[in-house]
Amino acid sequence: MAQLPDGEPVPDDGTLPDSALTDVGGRGFGVYLHVPFCASRCGYCDFNTYTASELGGADTEGYVEAVLAELALAAKVLPAPPRVDTVFVGGGTPTLLKPAQLGRMLEAVDRTWGLAAGAEVTTEANPESVDPASLRELRRAGFTRISLGMQSAAPGVLRILDRKHTAGRAPAAAVEAREAGFEHVNLDLIYGTPGETEDDFAASLAAVVRAGVDHVSAYALIVEDGTRLSARIRRGELASPDDDVAADRYLAAEAALSAAGLGWYEVSNWAADEAARCAHNLLYWQGGDWWGLGPGAHSHVGGVRWWNVKHPARYAARLAEGLSPGLGREILTAEQRHTEDVLLRLRLVEGLPLEVLDEPGRAAAGQALADGLLEPSAYADGRAALTLRGRLLADAVVHSLLAW
Repeated sequence: MAQLPDGEPVPDDGTLPDSALTDVGGRGFGVYLHVPFCASRCGYCDFNTYTASELGGADTEGYVEAVLAELALAAKVLPAPPRVDTVFVGGGTPTLLKPAQLGRMLEAVDRTWGLAAGAEVTTEANPESVDPASLRELRRAGFTRISLGMQSAAPGVLRILDRKHTAGRAPAAAVEAREAGFEHVNLDLIYGTPGETEDDFAASLAAVVRAGVDHVSAYALIVEDGTRLSARIRRGELASPDDDVAADRYLAAEAALSAAGLGWYEVSNWAADEAARCAHNLLYWQGGDWWGLGPGAHSHVGGVRWWNVKHPARYAARLAEGLSPGLGREILTAEQRHTEDVLLRLRLVEGLPLEVLDEPGRAAAGQALADGLLEPSAYADGRAALTLRGRLLADAVVHSLLAW
């Protein structure tokens, strides 16, 4: 699993500097809730997740109690933030918990800070972990959006990724979610898996379109150190992902999804309209505040970022002692916040105002425009917004604008 960053110690009571509390929620306030349980481990995944055998049994009820204890601590640290705009339950596989358990944690968030009217409430789910009955229960519990980990419609690709659902299960679950009353449904795709063919990815895109979802996320496979997939590639069992193939897959996704009426709004995300965009992720990309609950969860409030201890047992033990589960934190400098602002906002369809760039950055933007990487109409309006070619080279554009 990925290592947590270094940082200064978090105070035992989780107290934040006064400077972090002056404008909490000025760019939105959200709650992320991490569920660390998975039925099995996917070969490409390095997230902070654990199978029941790794934990000696998954104590889901004990986990819920620990989250409620962290919420009680959070209420003392942030006694009066704005109401919660978004809640996102991620994992792991959140739907290994019962809908009633997920609903209980959502109710606690509402009691602690209050959900804003029309708040977006998302849960991730593996397609095989939900059925029509559980989806209806989740909807009744207050969830308005669901994100299903499809990854591919090709059985061979799913096997390489160690996914357990059948090829048709994710689109079927998306239809069931709509029928259960979910307002917004996302399907996640991964492209560039070793062995994936052009036809495999075309079939995945076609399946997504047929499912009628209003949001699609598509990410190039990243091979993380320490994963089973990384070991298989190192042993020569599988080829390494190819950057040129990944670029071709991205272009295929843009063509198929835009033809189906889904427009890109972030480099890896497409939505049917503005209402279908993931408000929680936009909060991240636009520099909002959020409290991350659960083992290994990250938070950001007023320029202070912190992260919790990773293991569920240690997380629960610290909270049982009345201590913050925070392992470390960093207080971002103005330069760091500027860098992140450029890095994240440039990925959005609206781009970022040219005025936030320094003189070398504006000169680099002019060169990126000349190179066909920025939209001329947006540039004329004082914004740096990526073209399709610019999206393929987004990291390079960011580096140039920040003069790295």
